[in-house]
Amino acid sequence: MLYRIAGLLGLLTATMAADWATYRADPQRTASDGKAGPSSPKVLWVMKAKEHFVASPVPADGRLFVSGLGFVNTPTFYALDTAAAPKARVAWSKGSPTLELPTVSSPALLDGKLIFGEGMHQTNGASLYGFDAKAGTPLWQLKIEGDLVHLEGSPTVAGGLVYLGGGSAGVLCVDPSKLKLDGKEMTPADILKAIEAKRADLQKKYEEAKAKKDPFAVPPTDRDLPRAAPALAWQVGKGKWHVDAPVAVVAGKVLVASAFLDKEKEGSRALYCLDAKDGKEVWNAPLAINPWGGPSVEGDTVVVTGSTIGYDPAAIKGARGIVAAFDLATGKPKWRKQLDAGGAVSCAALTKDLAVVTCTDGKVRAYSLDKGVLRWTTPAAEPFFAPPAVAGDSVYVADVKGVVHALNIKTGVSRWKLDLGTSPDVLSPGMVYAGPVVHGGRLYVATCNLTGDNNGKPTAVVCIGDK
Repeated sequence: MLYRIAGLLGLLTATMAADWATYRADPQRTASDGKAGPSSPKVLWVMKAKEHFVASPVPADGRLFVSGLGFVNTPTFYALDTAAAPKARVAWSKGSPTLELPTVSSPALLDGKLIFGEGMHQTNGASLYGFDAKAGTPLWQLKIEGDLVHLEGSPTVAGGLVYLGGGSAGVLCVDPSKLKLDGKEMTPADILKAIEAKRADLQKKYEEAKAKKDPFAVPPTDRDLPRAAPALAWQVGKGKWHVDAPVAVVAGKVLVASAFLDKEKEGSRALYCLDAKDGKEVWNAPLAINPWGGPSVEGDTVVVTGSTIGYDPAAIKGARGIVAAFDLATGKPKWRKQLDAGGAVSCAALTKDLAVVTCTDGKVRAYSLDKGVLRWTTPAAEPFFAPPAVAGDSVYVADVKGVVHALNIKTGVSRWKLDLGTSPDVLSPGMVYAGPVVHGGRLYVATCNLTGDNNGKPTAVVCIGDK
């Protein structure tokens, strides 16, 4: 699919190796660049941290972008150097006050620009950010106000526009080619010039004050720089839906998974198909269970998973789930599978033939994509929250005890596994909420310790690869 040039984003195509324009890399949610992943559990490097990583990392061009939650949910966003032995593992990082709210969103990355949201269920109101990926310069910010408004789900960039869910804000379509700075429409190039000019002016004033030994001399920060605001092209479902899951954009359609919040009595349990141009509803399909992981799409089939629980280890016992397939053109059901012993919290990963799903009952299941026939089931010792990654002829999954598994995609037979807590190359026990990703033959996985036996202990970002 060809994408129009869109100013600051400089959009090319969503299939470029350096891009990661949607959640888990593609509408199939394979979380890979299409190349085979590691054939053995060889650890190439480890970065231990204090932050909790609950969003899937995004790899590109020698960098790994990952958002984390710090002390009392303060936001942190890292750009890591993926070289085996770099001068510094952290290329750049951002936190408060550059970022205003907790950030649990995986970014979209296109043509050197990062786009991600902030906010989580405990917060109200949120912002969508655009950053320069190389330098970490904040370029634009769009604020969305309202109760139960949070931008948890990863955005998707398609056709020059940004699509994402906003909690009770419904679904948003943002045009980053139409930017205003101080109420004035400006070209992206002029805005970038204004940012750099302001930075240089502030730095000059700081240096002059420091030379005069001014005790109040403070170096400039990102919050001192001008920040443009993109245009909101359309918004649908405000106050009616609750969209925390990533959306999928294919063939001019936006697939939206909306949940119903039992406590707040808000939202709608359904899968919606919208026209990408104007947000008009094409069809909708009711769902019996909340679709926290969002839709995955392969060809003319949309697969949605569901779970009666969210990311709560204490609620795993008694959880139930579904895996359901729908026709992309009409929304008519193709097949549906009930999971009576566990929920499917995360999205499915699709191939031409299979839908691979991780479940809280500690099993990985593969269904035939056409009819939903169960092809194989592989049990693990612990529950799964994180979605699978598919690369080459392998499926990579990681459970809530920090054990990474590589499975044969045709049979589900184990190829290798790596315990991040006991491996002498890692020695960092932690839970995996963020799905592993594969890029350049390497597997990246990040952990969190928000609860459980290792609550508060260091977490890790781990790189596994043959070389």
